[in-house]
Amino acid sequence: MQHFPTRIFPRVIALAMLFTVSTVCAQTAYPTKPVRVIVTFAPGGVTDIATRIIAPRFGEGLGQAVVVENRAGAGGVIGADAVAKSAPDGYTLLSAFDNFASSPYLYKSTPYDPIRDFVPISLLVRSRPVIVVNPKLGANSFEDFIRVAKAKGSALNYASAGGGTSSHLIAELLKMTAGIEPTAVHYKGGAPAITDVLGGQVEMMVATISIALPHVRSGKLTALAVTSASRTALLPGVPAVGEFYPGFDAQSWIGFLAPAGTPREIIARVNAELRRAIASPDVKSKLEAQGFEIVGTSPEAFGEWIRNESTKWSRVIRDRRITVE
Repeated sequence: MQHFPTRIFPRVIALAMLFTVSTVCAQTAYPTKPVRVIVTFAPGGVTDIATRIIAPRFGEGLGQAVVVENRAGAGGVIGADAVAKSAPDGYTLLSAFDNFASSPYLYKSTPYDPIRDFVPISLLVRSRPVIVVNPKLGANSFEDFIRVAKAKGSALNYASAGGGTSSHLIAELLKMTAGIEPTAVHYKGGAPAITDVLGGQVEMMVATISIALPHVRSGKLTALAVTSASRTALLPGVPAVGEFYPGFDAQSWIGFLAPAGTPREIIARVNAELRRAIASPDVKSKLEAQGFEIVGTSPEAFGEWIRNESTKWSRVIRDRRITVE
């Protein structure tokens, strides 16, 4: 049996301790410079507003500035691809909107895989879209609307914020579920879409609560149902589609992701600071004023959410033969 000089052991122990301390320091040092968050849509949109509400308090927790950068184009694909190709060091993060899970099935040339090329950090907020109609349609309840829609067939029109957006896909899921066939009229954004619903040029829309709520409260639009499994406190008197069709659940959401390969220690730190930020009273109240419900999940739970969303929307896109150029 070979014996080593006893004087070597103190050196080995010292080196091991030095390595451990160095590793811990490297992990706890993050971040040492500003963190960039990519928003995949133009300034002023839902994702941009929510991200900019969260960013200052998130930065305070990290001890570094958080810079929000808009990289719009191709339904969010351009910005998401930029993050996927960034260094996995925690300094470039993605603020993803709900279409993140559906884009690969809509755009044939999507250069990334939403599951393989990203690490989920946290599902931060959700919003339950609401089905609204112009009062002139004569549908005062969800059941009334389904009867009218079945009678009118494709002569009934619905507005969407654009092909492939959640307002489009949720309406198509409703069509599949309820057996109705209203015709889609696509707009460049939710604002012009709901303007035409208000004017009566289009009868119906699946809209975000933030854009629809003022018009519902003023009586200019009728809220028929929220497109989730359960009701929302923002419209407690409005039923959920899931009450009529069990299992129906379609919500808008925003969550943060990082490039694949980002160290777990960094993911854990970012997750903790994001959850702390959205739970702070000032941030929480601002987000709720925009129609968001605070969530704040673990990375694992967000990963499962994305997988379920991908499965659901890939089926809708395939069955409805939806394509976006």
